[in-house]
Amino acid sequence: MSVHFSRSYLGILGLILCLQTQVMAAPLKVGLVLDKGGKDDKSFNASAFRGVSEAQKKLGITLKTVESSDDASVEASLRTFAQRGFDLVIGIGFVMVEPITKVAKDFPKIKFVIIDAIGQGPNVCSLSFKEQEGSYLVGALAALTSKTKTVGFIGGMDVPLIRRFEKGYRAGIKKIDPSIKVLVNYVGSTSEAWRDPTKGKELAVSQYLRKADVIFSPAGASALGVFDAAEEAKKLVIGTDSNQNGVKPGRVLTSMMKNLDSAVYDTIEKTINGKFQPGAQQLGLKEGAVDFAMDSNNRPLIPPAVLTRINKLKQEIIEGKIKVPDYYEEAKS
Repeated sequence: MSVHFSRSYLGILGLILCLQTQVMAAPLKVGLVLDKGGKDDKSFNASAFRGVSEAQKKLGITLKTVESSDDASVEASLRTFAQRGFDLVIGIGFVMVEPITKVAKDFPKIKFVIIDAIGQGPNVCSLSFKEQEGSYLVGALAALTSKTKTVGFIGGMDVPLIRRFEKGYRAGIKKIDPSIKVLVNYVGSTSEAWRDPTKGKELAVSQYLRKADVIFSPAGASALGVFDAAEEAKKLVIGTDSNQNGVKPGRVLTSMMKNLDSAVYDTIEKTINGKFQPGAQQLGLKEGAVDFAMDSNNRPLIPPAVLTRINKLKQEIIEGKIKVPDYYEEAKS
């Protein structure tokens, strides 16, 4: 009788251990909320989508992605993921700040990540990038490449984040040649500015006609119009956020990359391993989070001596010998 009891006990214990193992092995449920640019913007959202897709492939997460139709739908999307028990909810863009802060407070057991802005809460990880550092490098490259001594900048929505790009870009240009003229336009002042390639092209055509021969355009999907204008005018454009050198091969001088895909993947992996880190994290050249893109598409456009100069500036920023001005810091003072 005691033997029968022991076997039954062992059988129940084995079943409990098996169930526990299955629970522990359950894939992480990740919800991704993209802004209005969508996963096909060939820029910021596309990079985030690559990161979660890679995590789905390599880490076996369960993934659900939502593209926001407008800013008002963001909170509802975040809240739906939380209500459905997703383990990690990721929001892309500064428009997510208030919604994520609000929803995270209502669901303290769920982990949230916001990209490109600072959210609040003990369960919120905020990942932002030192855009000014990468922008400084592409500004210097634009200055070294320009033959007309006129370059352009076309931002998407006129917000502090994009002003940060502009300030870094101007600083890099000034480092090379203070006499170079910088033409500046913004697509708009609402979130529609991220997906208006027609307006982006219109602004780029105007700048090229005013003798700009290189334009840097951190403008989301609106920048696709700038690429078209560069191709038609046979001028140069600088891409943003992801490597866009192949969008118009031979017309893209470089791309100021934010390695958002790697940052998203790493955050998911840390969460799986129980190492989720709430709080704000600033990632720049030193962390390999921003850079300028070099590949077969743009290598013929950049002479070795110019590349050496840019890499020297990059190293000086990493070592702290060059302090790139930050629009955020100046706005606080």
